Amino acid sequence: MGDFLMGVWSYFASNILTQPAYLIGFIVLLGYILLKRPIHECIAGFLKATVGYFILTVGSGGLVNNFRPILVGLKERFNLDAMVTDPYFGQNAVDAGLMETFGRTFGDVMILLLIAFIMNILLVRFQKYTKLRAVFTTGNVQVQQAATAFWIFLFCFPEFGRIEVLIAMGLVLGCYWAVGSNLTVDITQDLTEGAGFAIAHQQMFGVYLFAKLSEWMKKRDEKKGKAKNESKKLEDIELPGFLSMFNENMVATSLLMLFFFGIILLVLGQDYLIQAEFMQEGQSFLFYIMTTSLNFAVYLAILQLGVRTFVDELTQSFQGISNTILPGAVPGIDVAATFGFGSPNAVTIGFLFGSLGQFLMIGLLILMKSPTIVIAGFIPLFFDNAVIAVFANNRGGIKAACLFPFLSGIIQVGGSALFASWIGLSKYGGYLGMFDWATVWPGFAIIMKILGVVGIAVVVIVLLVIPQLQYRKNPEGYFLIVDDYEAYQEKFNK
Repeated sequence: MGDFLMGVWSYFASNILTQPAYLIGFIVLLGYILLKRPIHECIAGFLKATVGYFILTVGSGGLVNNFRPILVGLKERFNLDAMVTDPYFGQNAVDAGLMETFGRTFGDVMILLLIAFIMNILLVRFQKYTKLRAVFTTGNVQVQQAATAFWIFLFCFPEFGRIEVLIAMGLVLGCYWAVGSNLTVDITQDLTEGAGFAIAHQQMFGVYLFAKLSEWMKKRDEKKGKAKNESKKLEDIELPGFLSMFNENMVATSLLMLFFFGIILLVLGQDYLIQAEFMQEGQSFLFYIMTTSLNFAVYLAILQLGVRTFVDELTQSFQGISNTILPGAVPGIDVAATFGFGSPNAVTIGFLFGSLGQFLMIGLLILMKSPTIVIAGFIPLFFDNAVIAVFANNRGGIKAACLFPFLSGIIQVGGSALFASWIGLSKYGGYLGMFDWATVWPGFAIIMKILGVVGIAVVVIVLLVIPQLQYRKNPEGYFLIVDDYEAYQEKFNK
């Protein structure tokens, strides 16, 4: 019986739970069934949501692949033996080192994921007491985080047996998923004007932190009488003369990426790119640079189309789930969903300033002869810093949208280099490297390493106190912002 149940779980986990497109489609199907929609609407909703998410993954996958010549080139062309900050490199590093370092197998990661996911659902189900509103549904991210968290826990508690590790880690990770995505509910509702979802990704604490700092910066400027100039948003700027072409998102993205990619590809050189088989013999170097750069704008447009396709379906259908199974809940989804809201130019600005921060910190690591040199992977470089800029621009204006991705880039590289070296993961070539995993999780690890088992309780308690503090700040509006955003706006004049 146990083998049968494990087989059912493995099938569900590998084909639905860890495949966000089908999980989102399944949620939409279930939601419409609970809303008692006609069967043809249920099927149509499932297909539209699933296809929409696939469109999003084509866009995000294209962005990552488009960056590959730069990622590989910086590592090979300059003979840098370095750790890559990237969720997939991080997952592969854990897989490569688990048996050698701890004598454990990667198979336990999927069991950890199940325990953490159930924990997340239970915390939201009992939201009357926990004040938690968001269910983490980004399956590929769950696998990456479960892998890295498993390594961190084994590092902190090498003496733990298999059951103790999985239960304790499932508790901590489940709390992180629930609390982290819950932190983003209010700011995402504000950004999307009540679209009804939260962020479930790798930088939830970071997004919340920088959104609040942006808000503080705006209020400070207002007190100094600078609001008109200092807190203006990107979408409010109308550039004069020939600069007006930057008002168009696609043009601005294309030109900025031509500049960014052009410089790096010129440094790598035509000969290297041909030798590495990124370019064909006889292909124009100029047009290779143009195609690589302009594809960035293409894939970003595809990504935004995917967002628009599935978010509406998900928002409508989740009402069925929140009305019956999980009252007052919202789905936590991929951070890329926010790129369809706010200023489109904020995405490009966040990427560029985050890149400046990361490259500056990489240069400092090389100068200081750090034992771990970092190669900036595209996913932290883009998805962390672009979304920080989107929220920072929405809540604080242009200055915040430039400053905070830059600071994030510095923190991502510096925090990842220190932490991955400490826990012994850097020698396997990769670390997850995104904002929360360069800040929040190193903090958890320090607490657990110093306090032992008591540290687990401390981490869980600290996490569960956060939504209580959020609720106390605005008891009337806390659940209303999810249940009825228009009523929330009227009541609190937002």
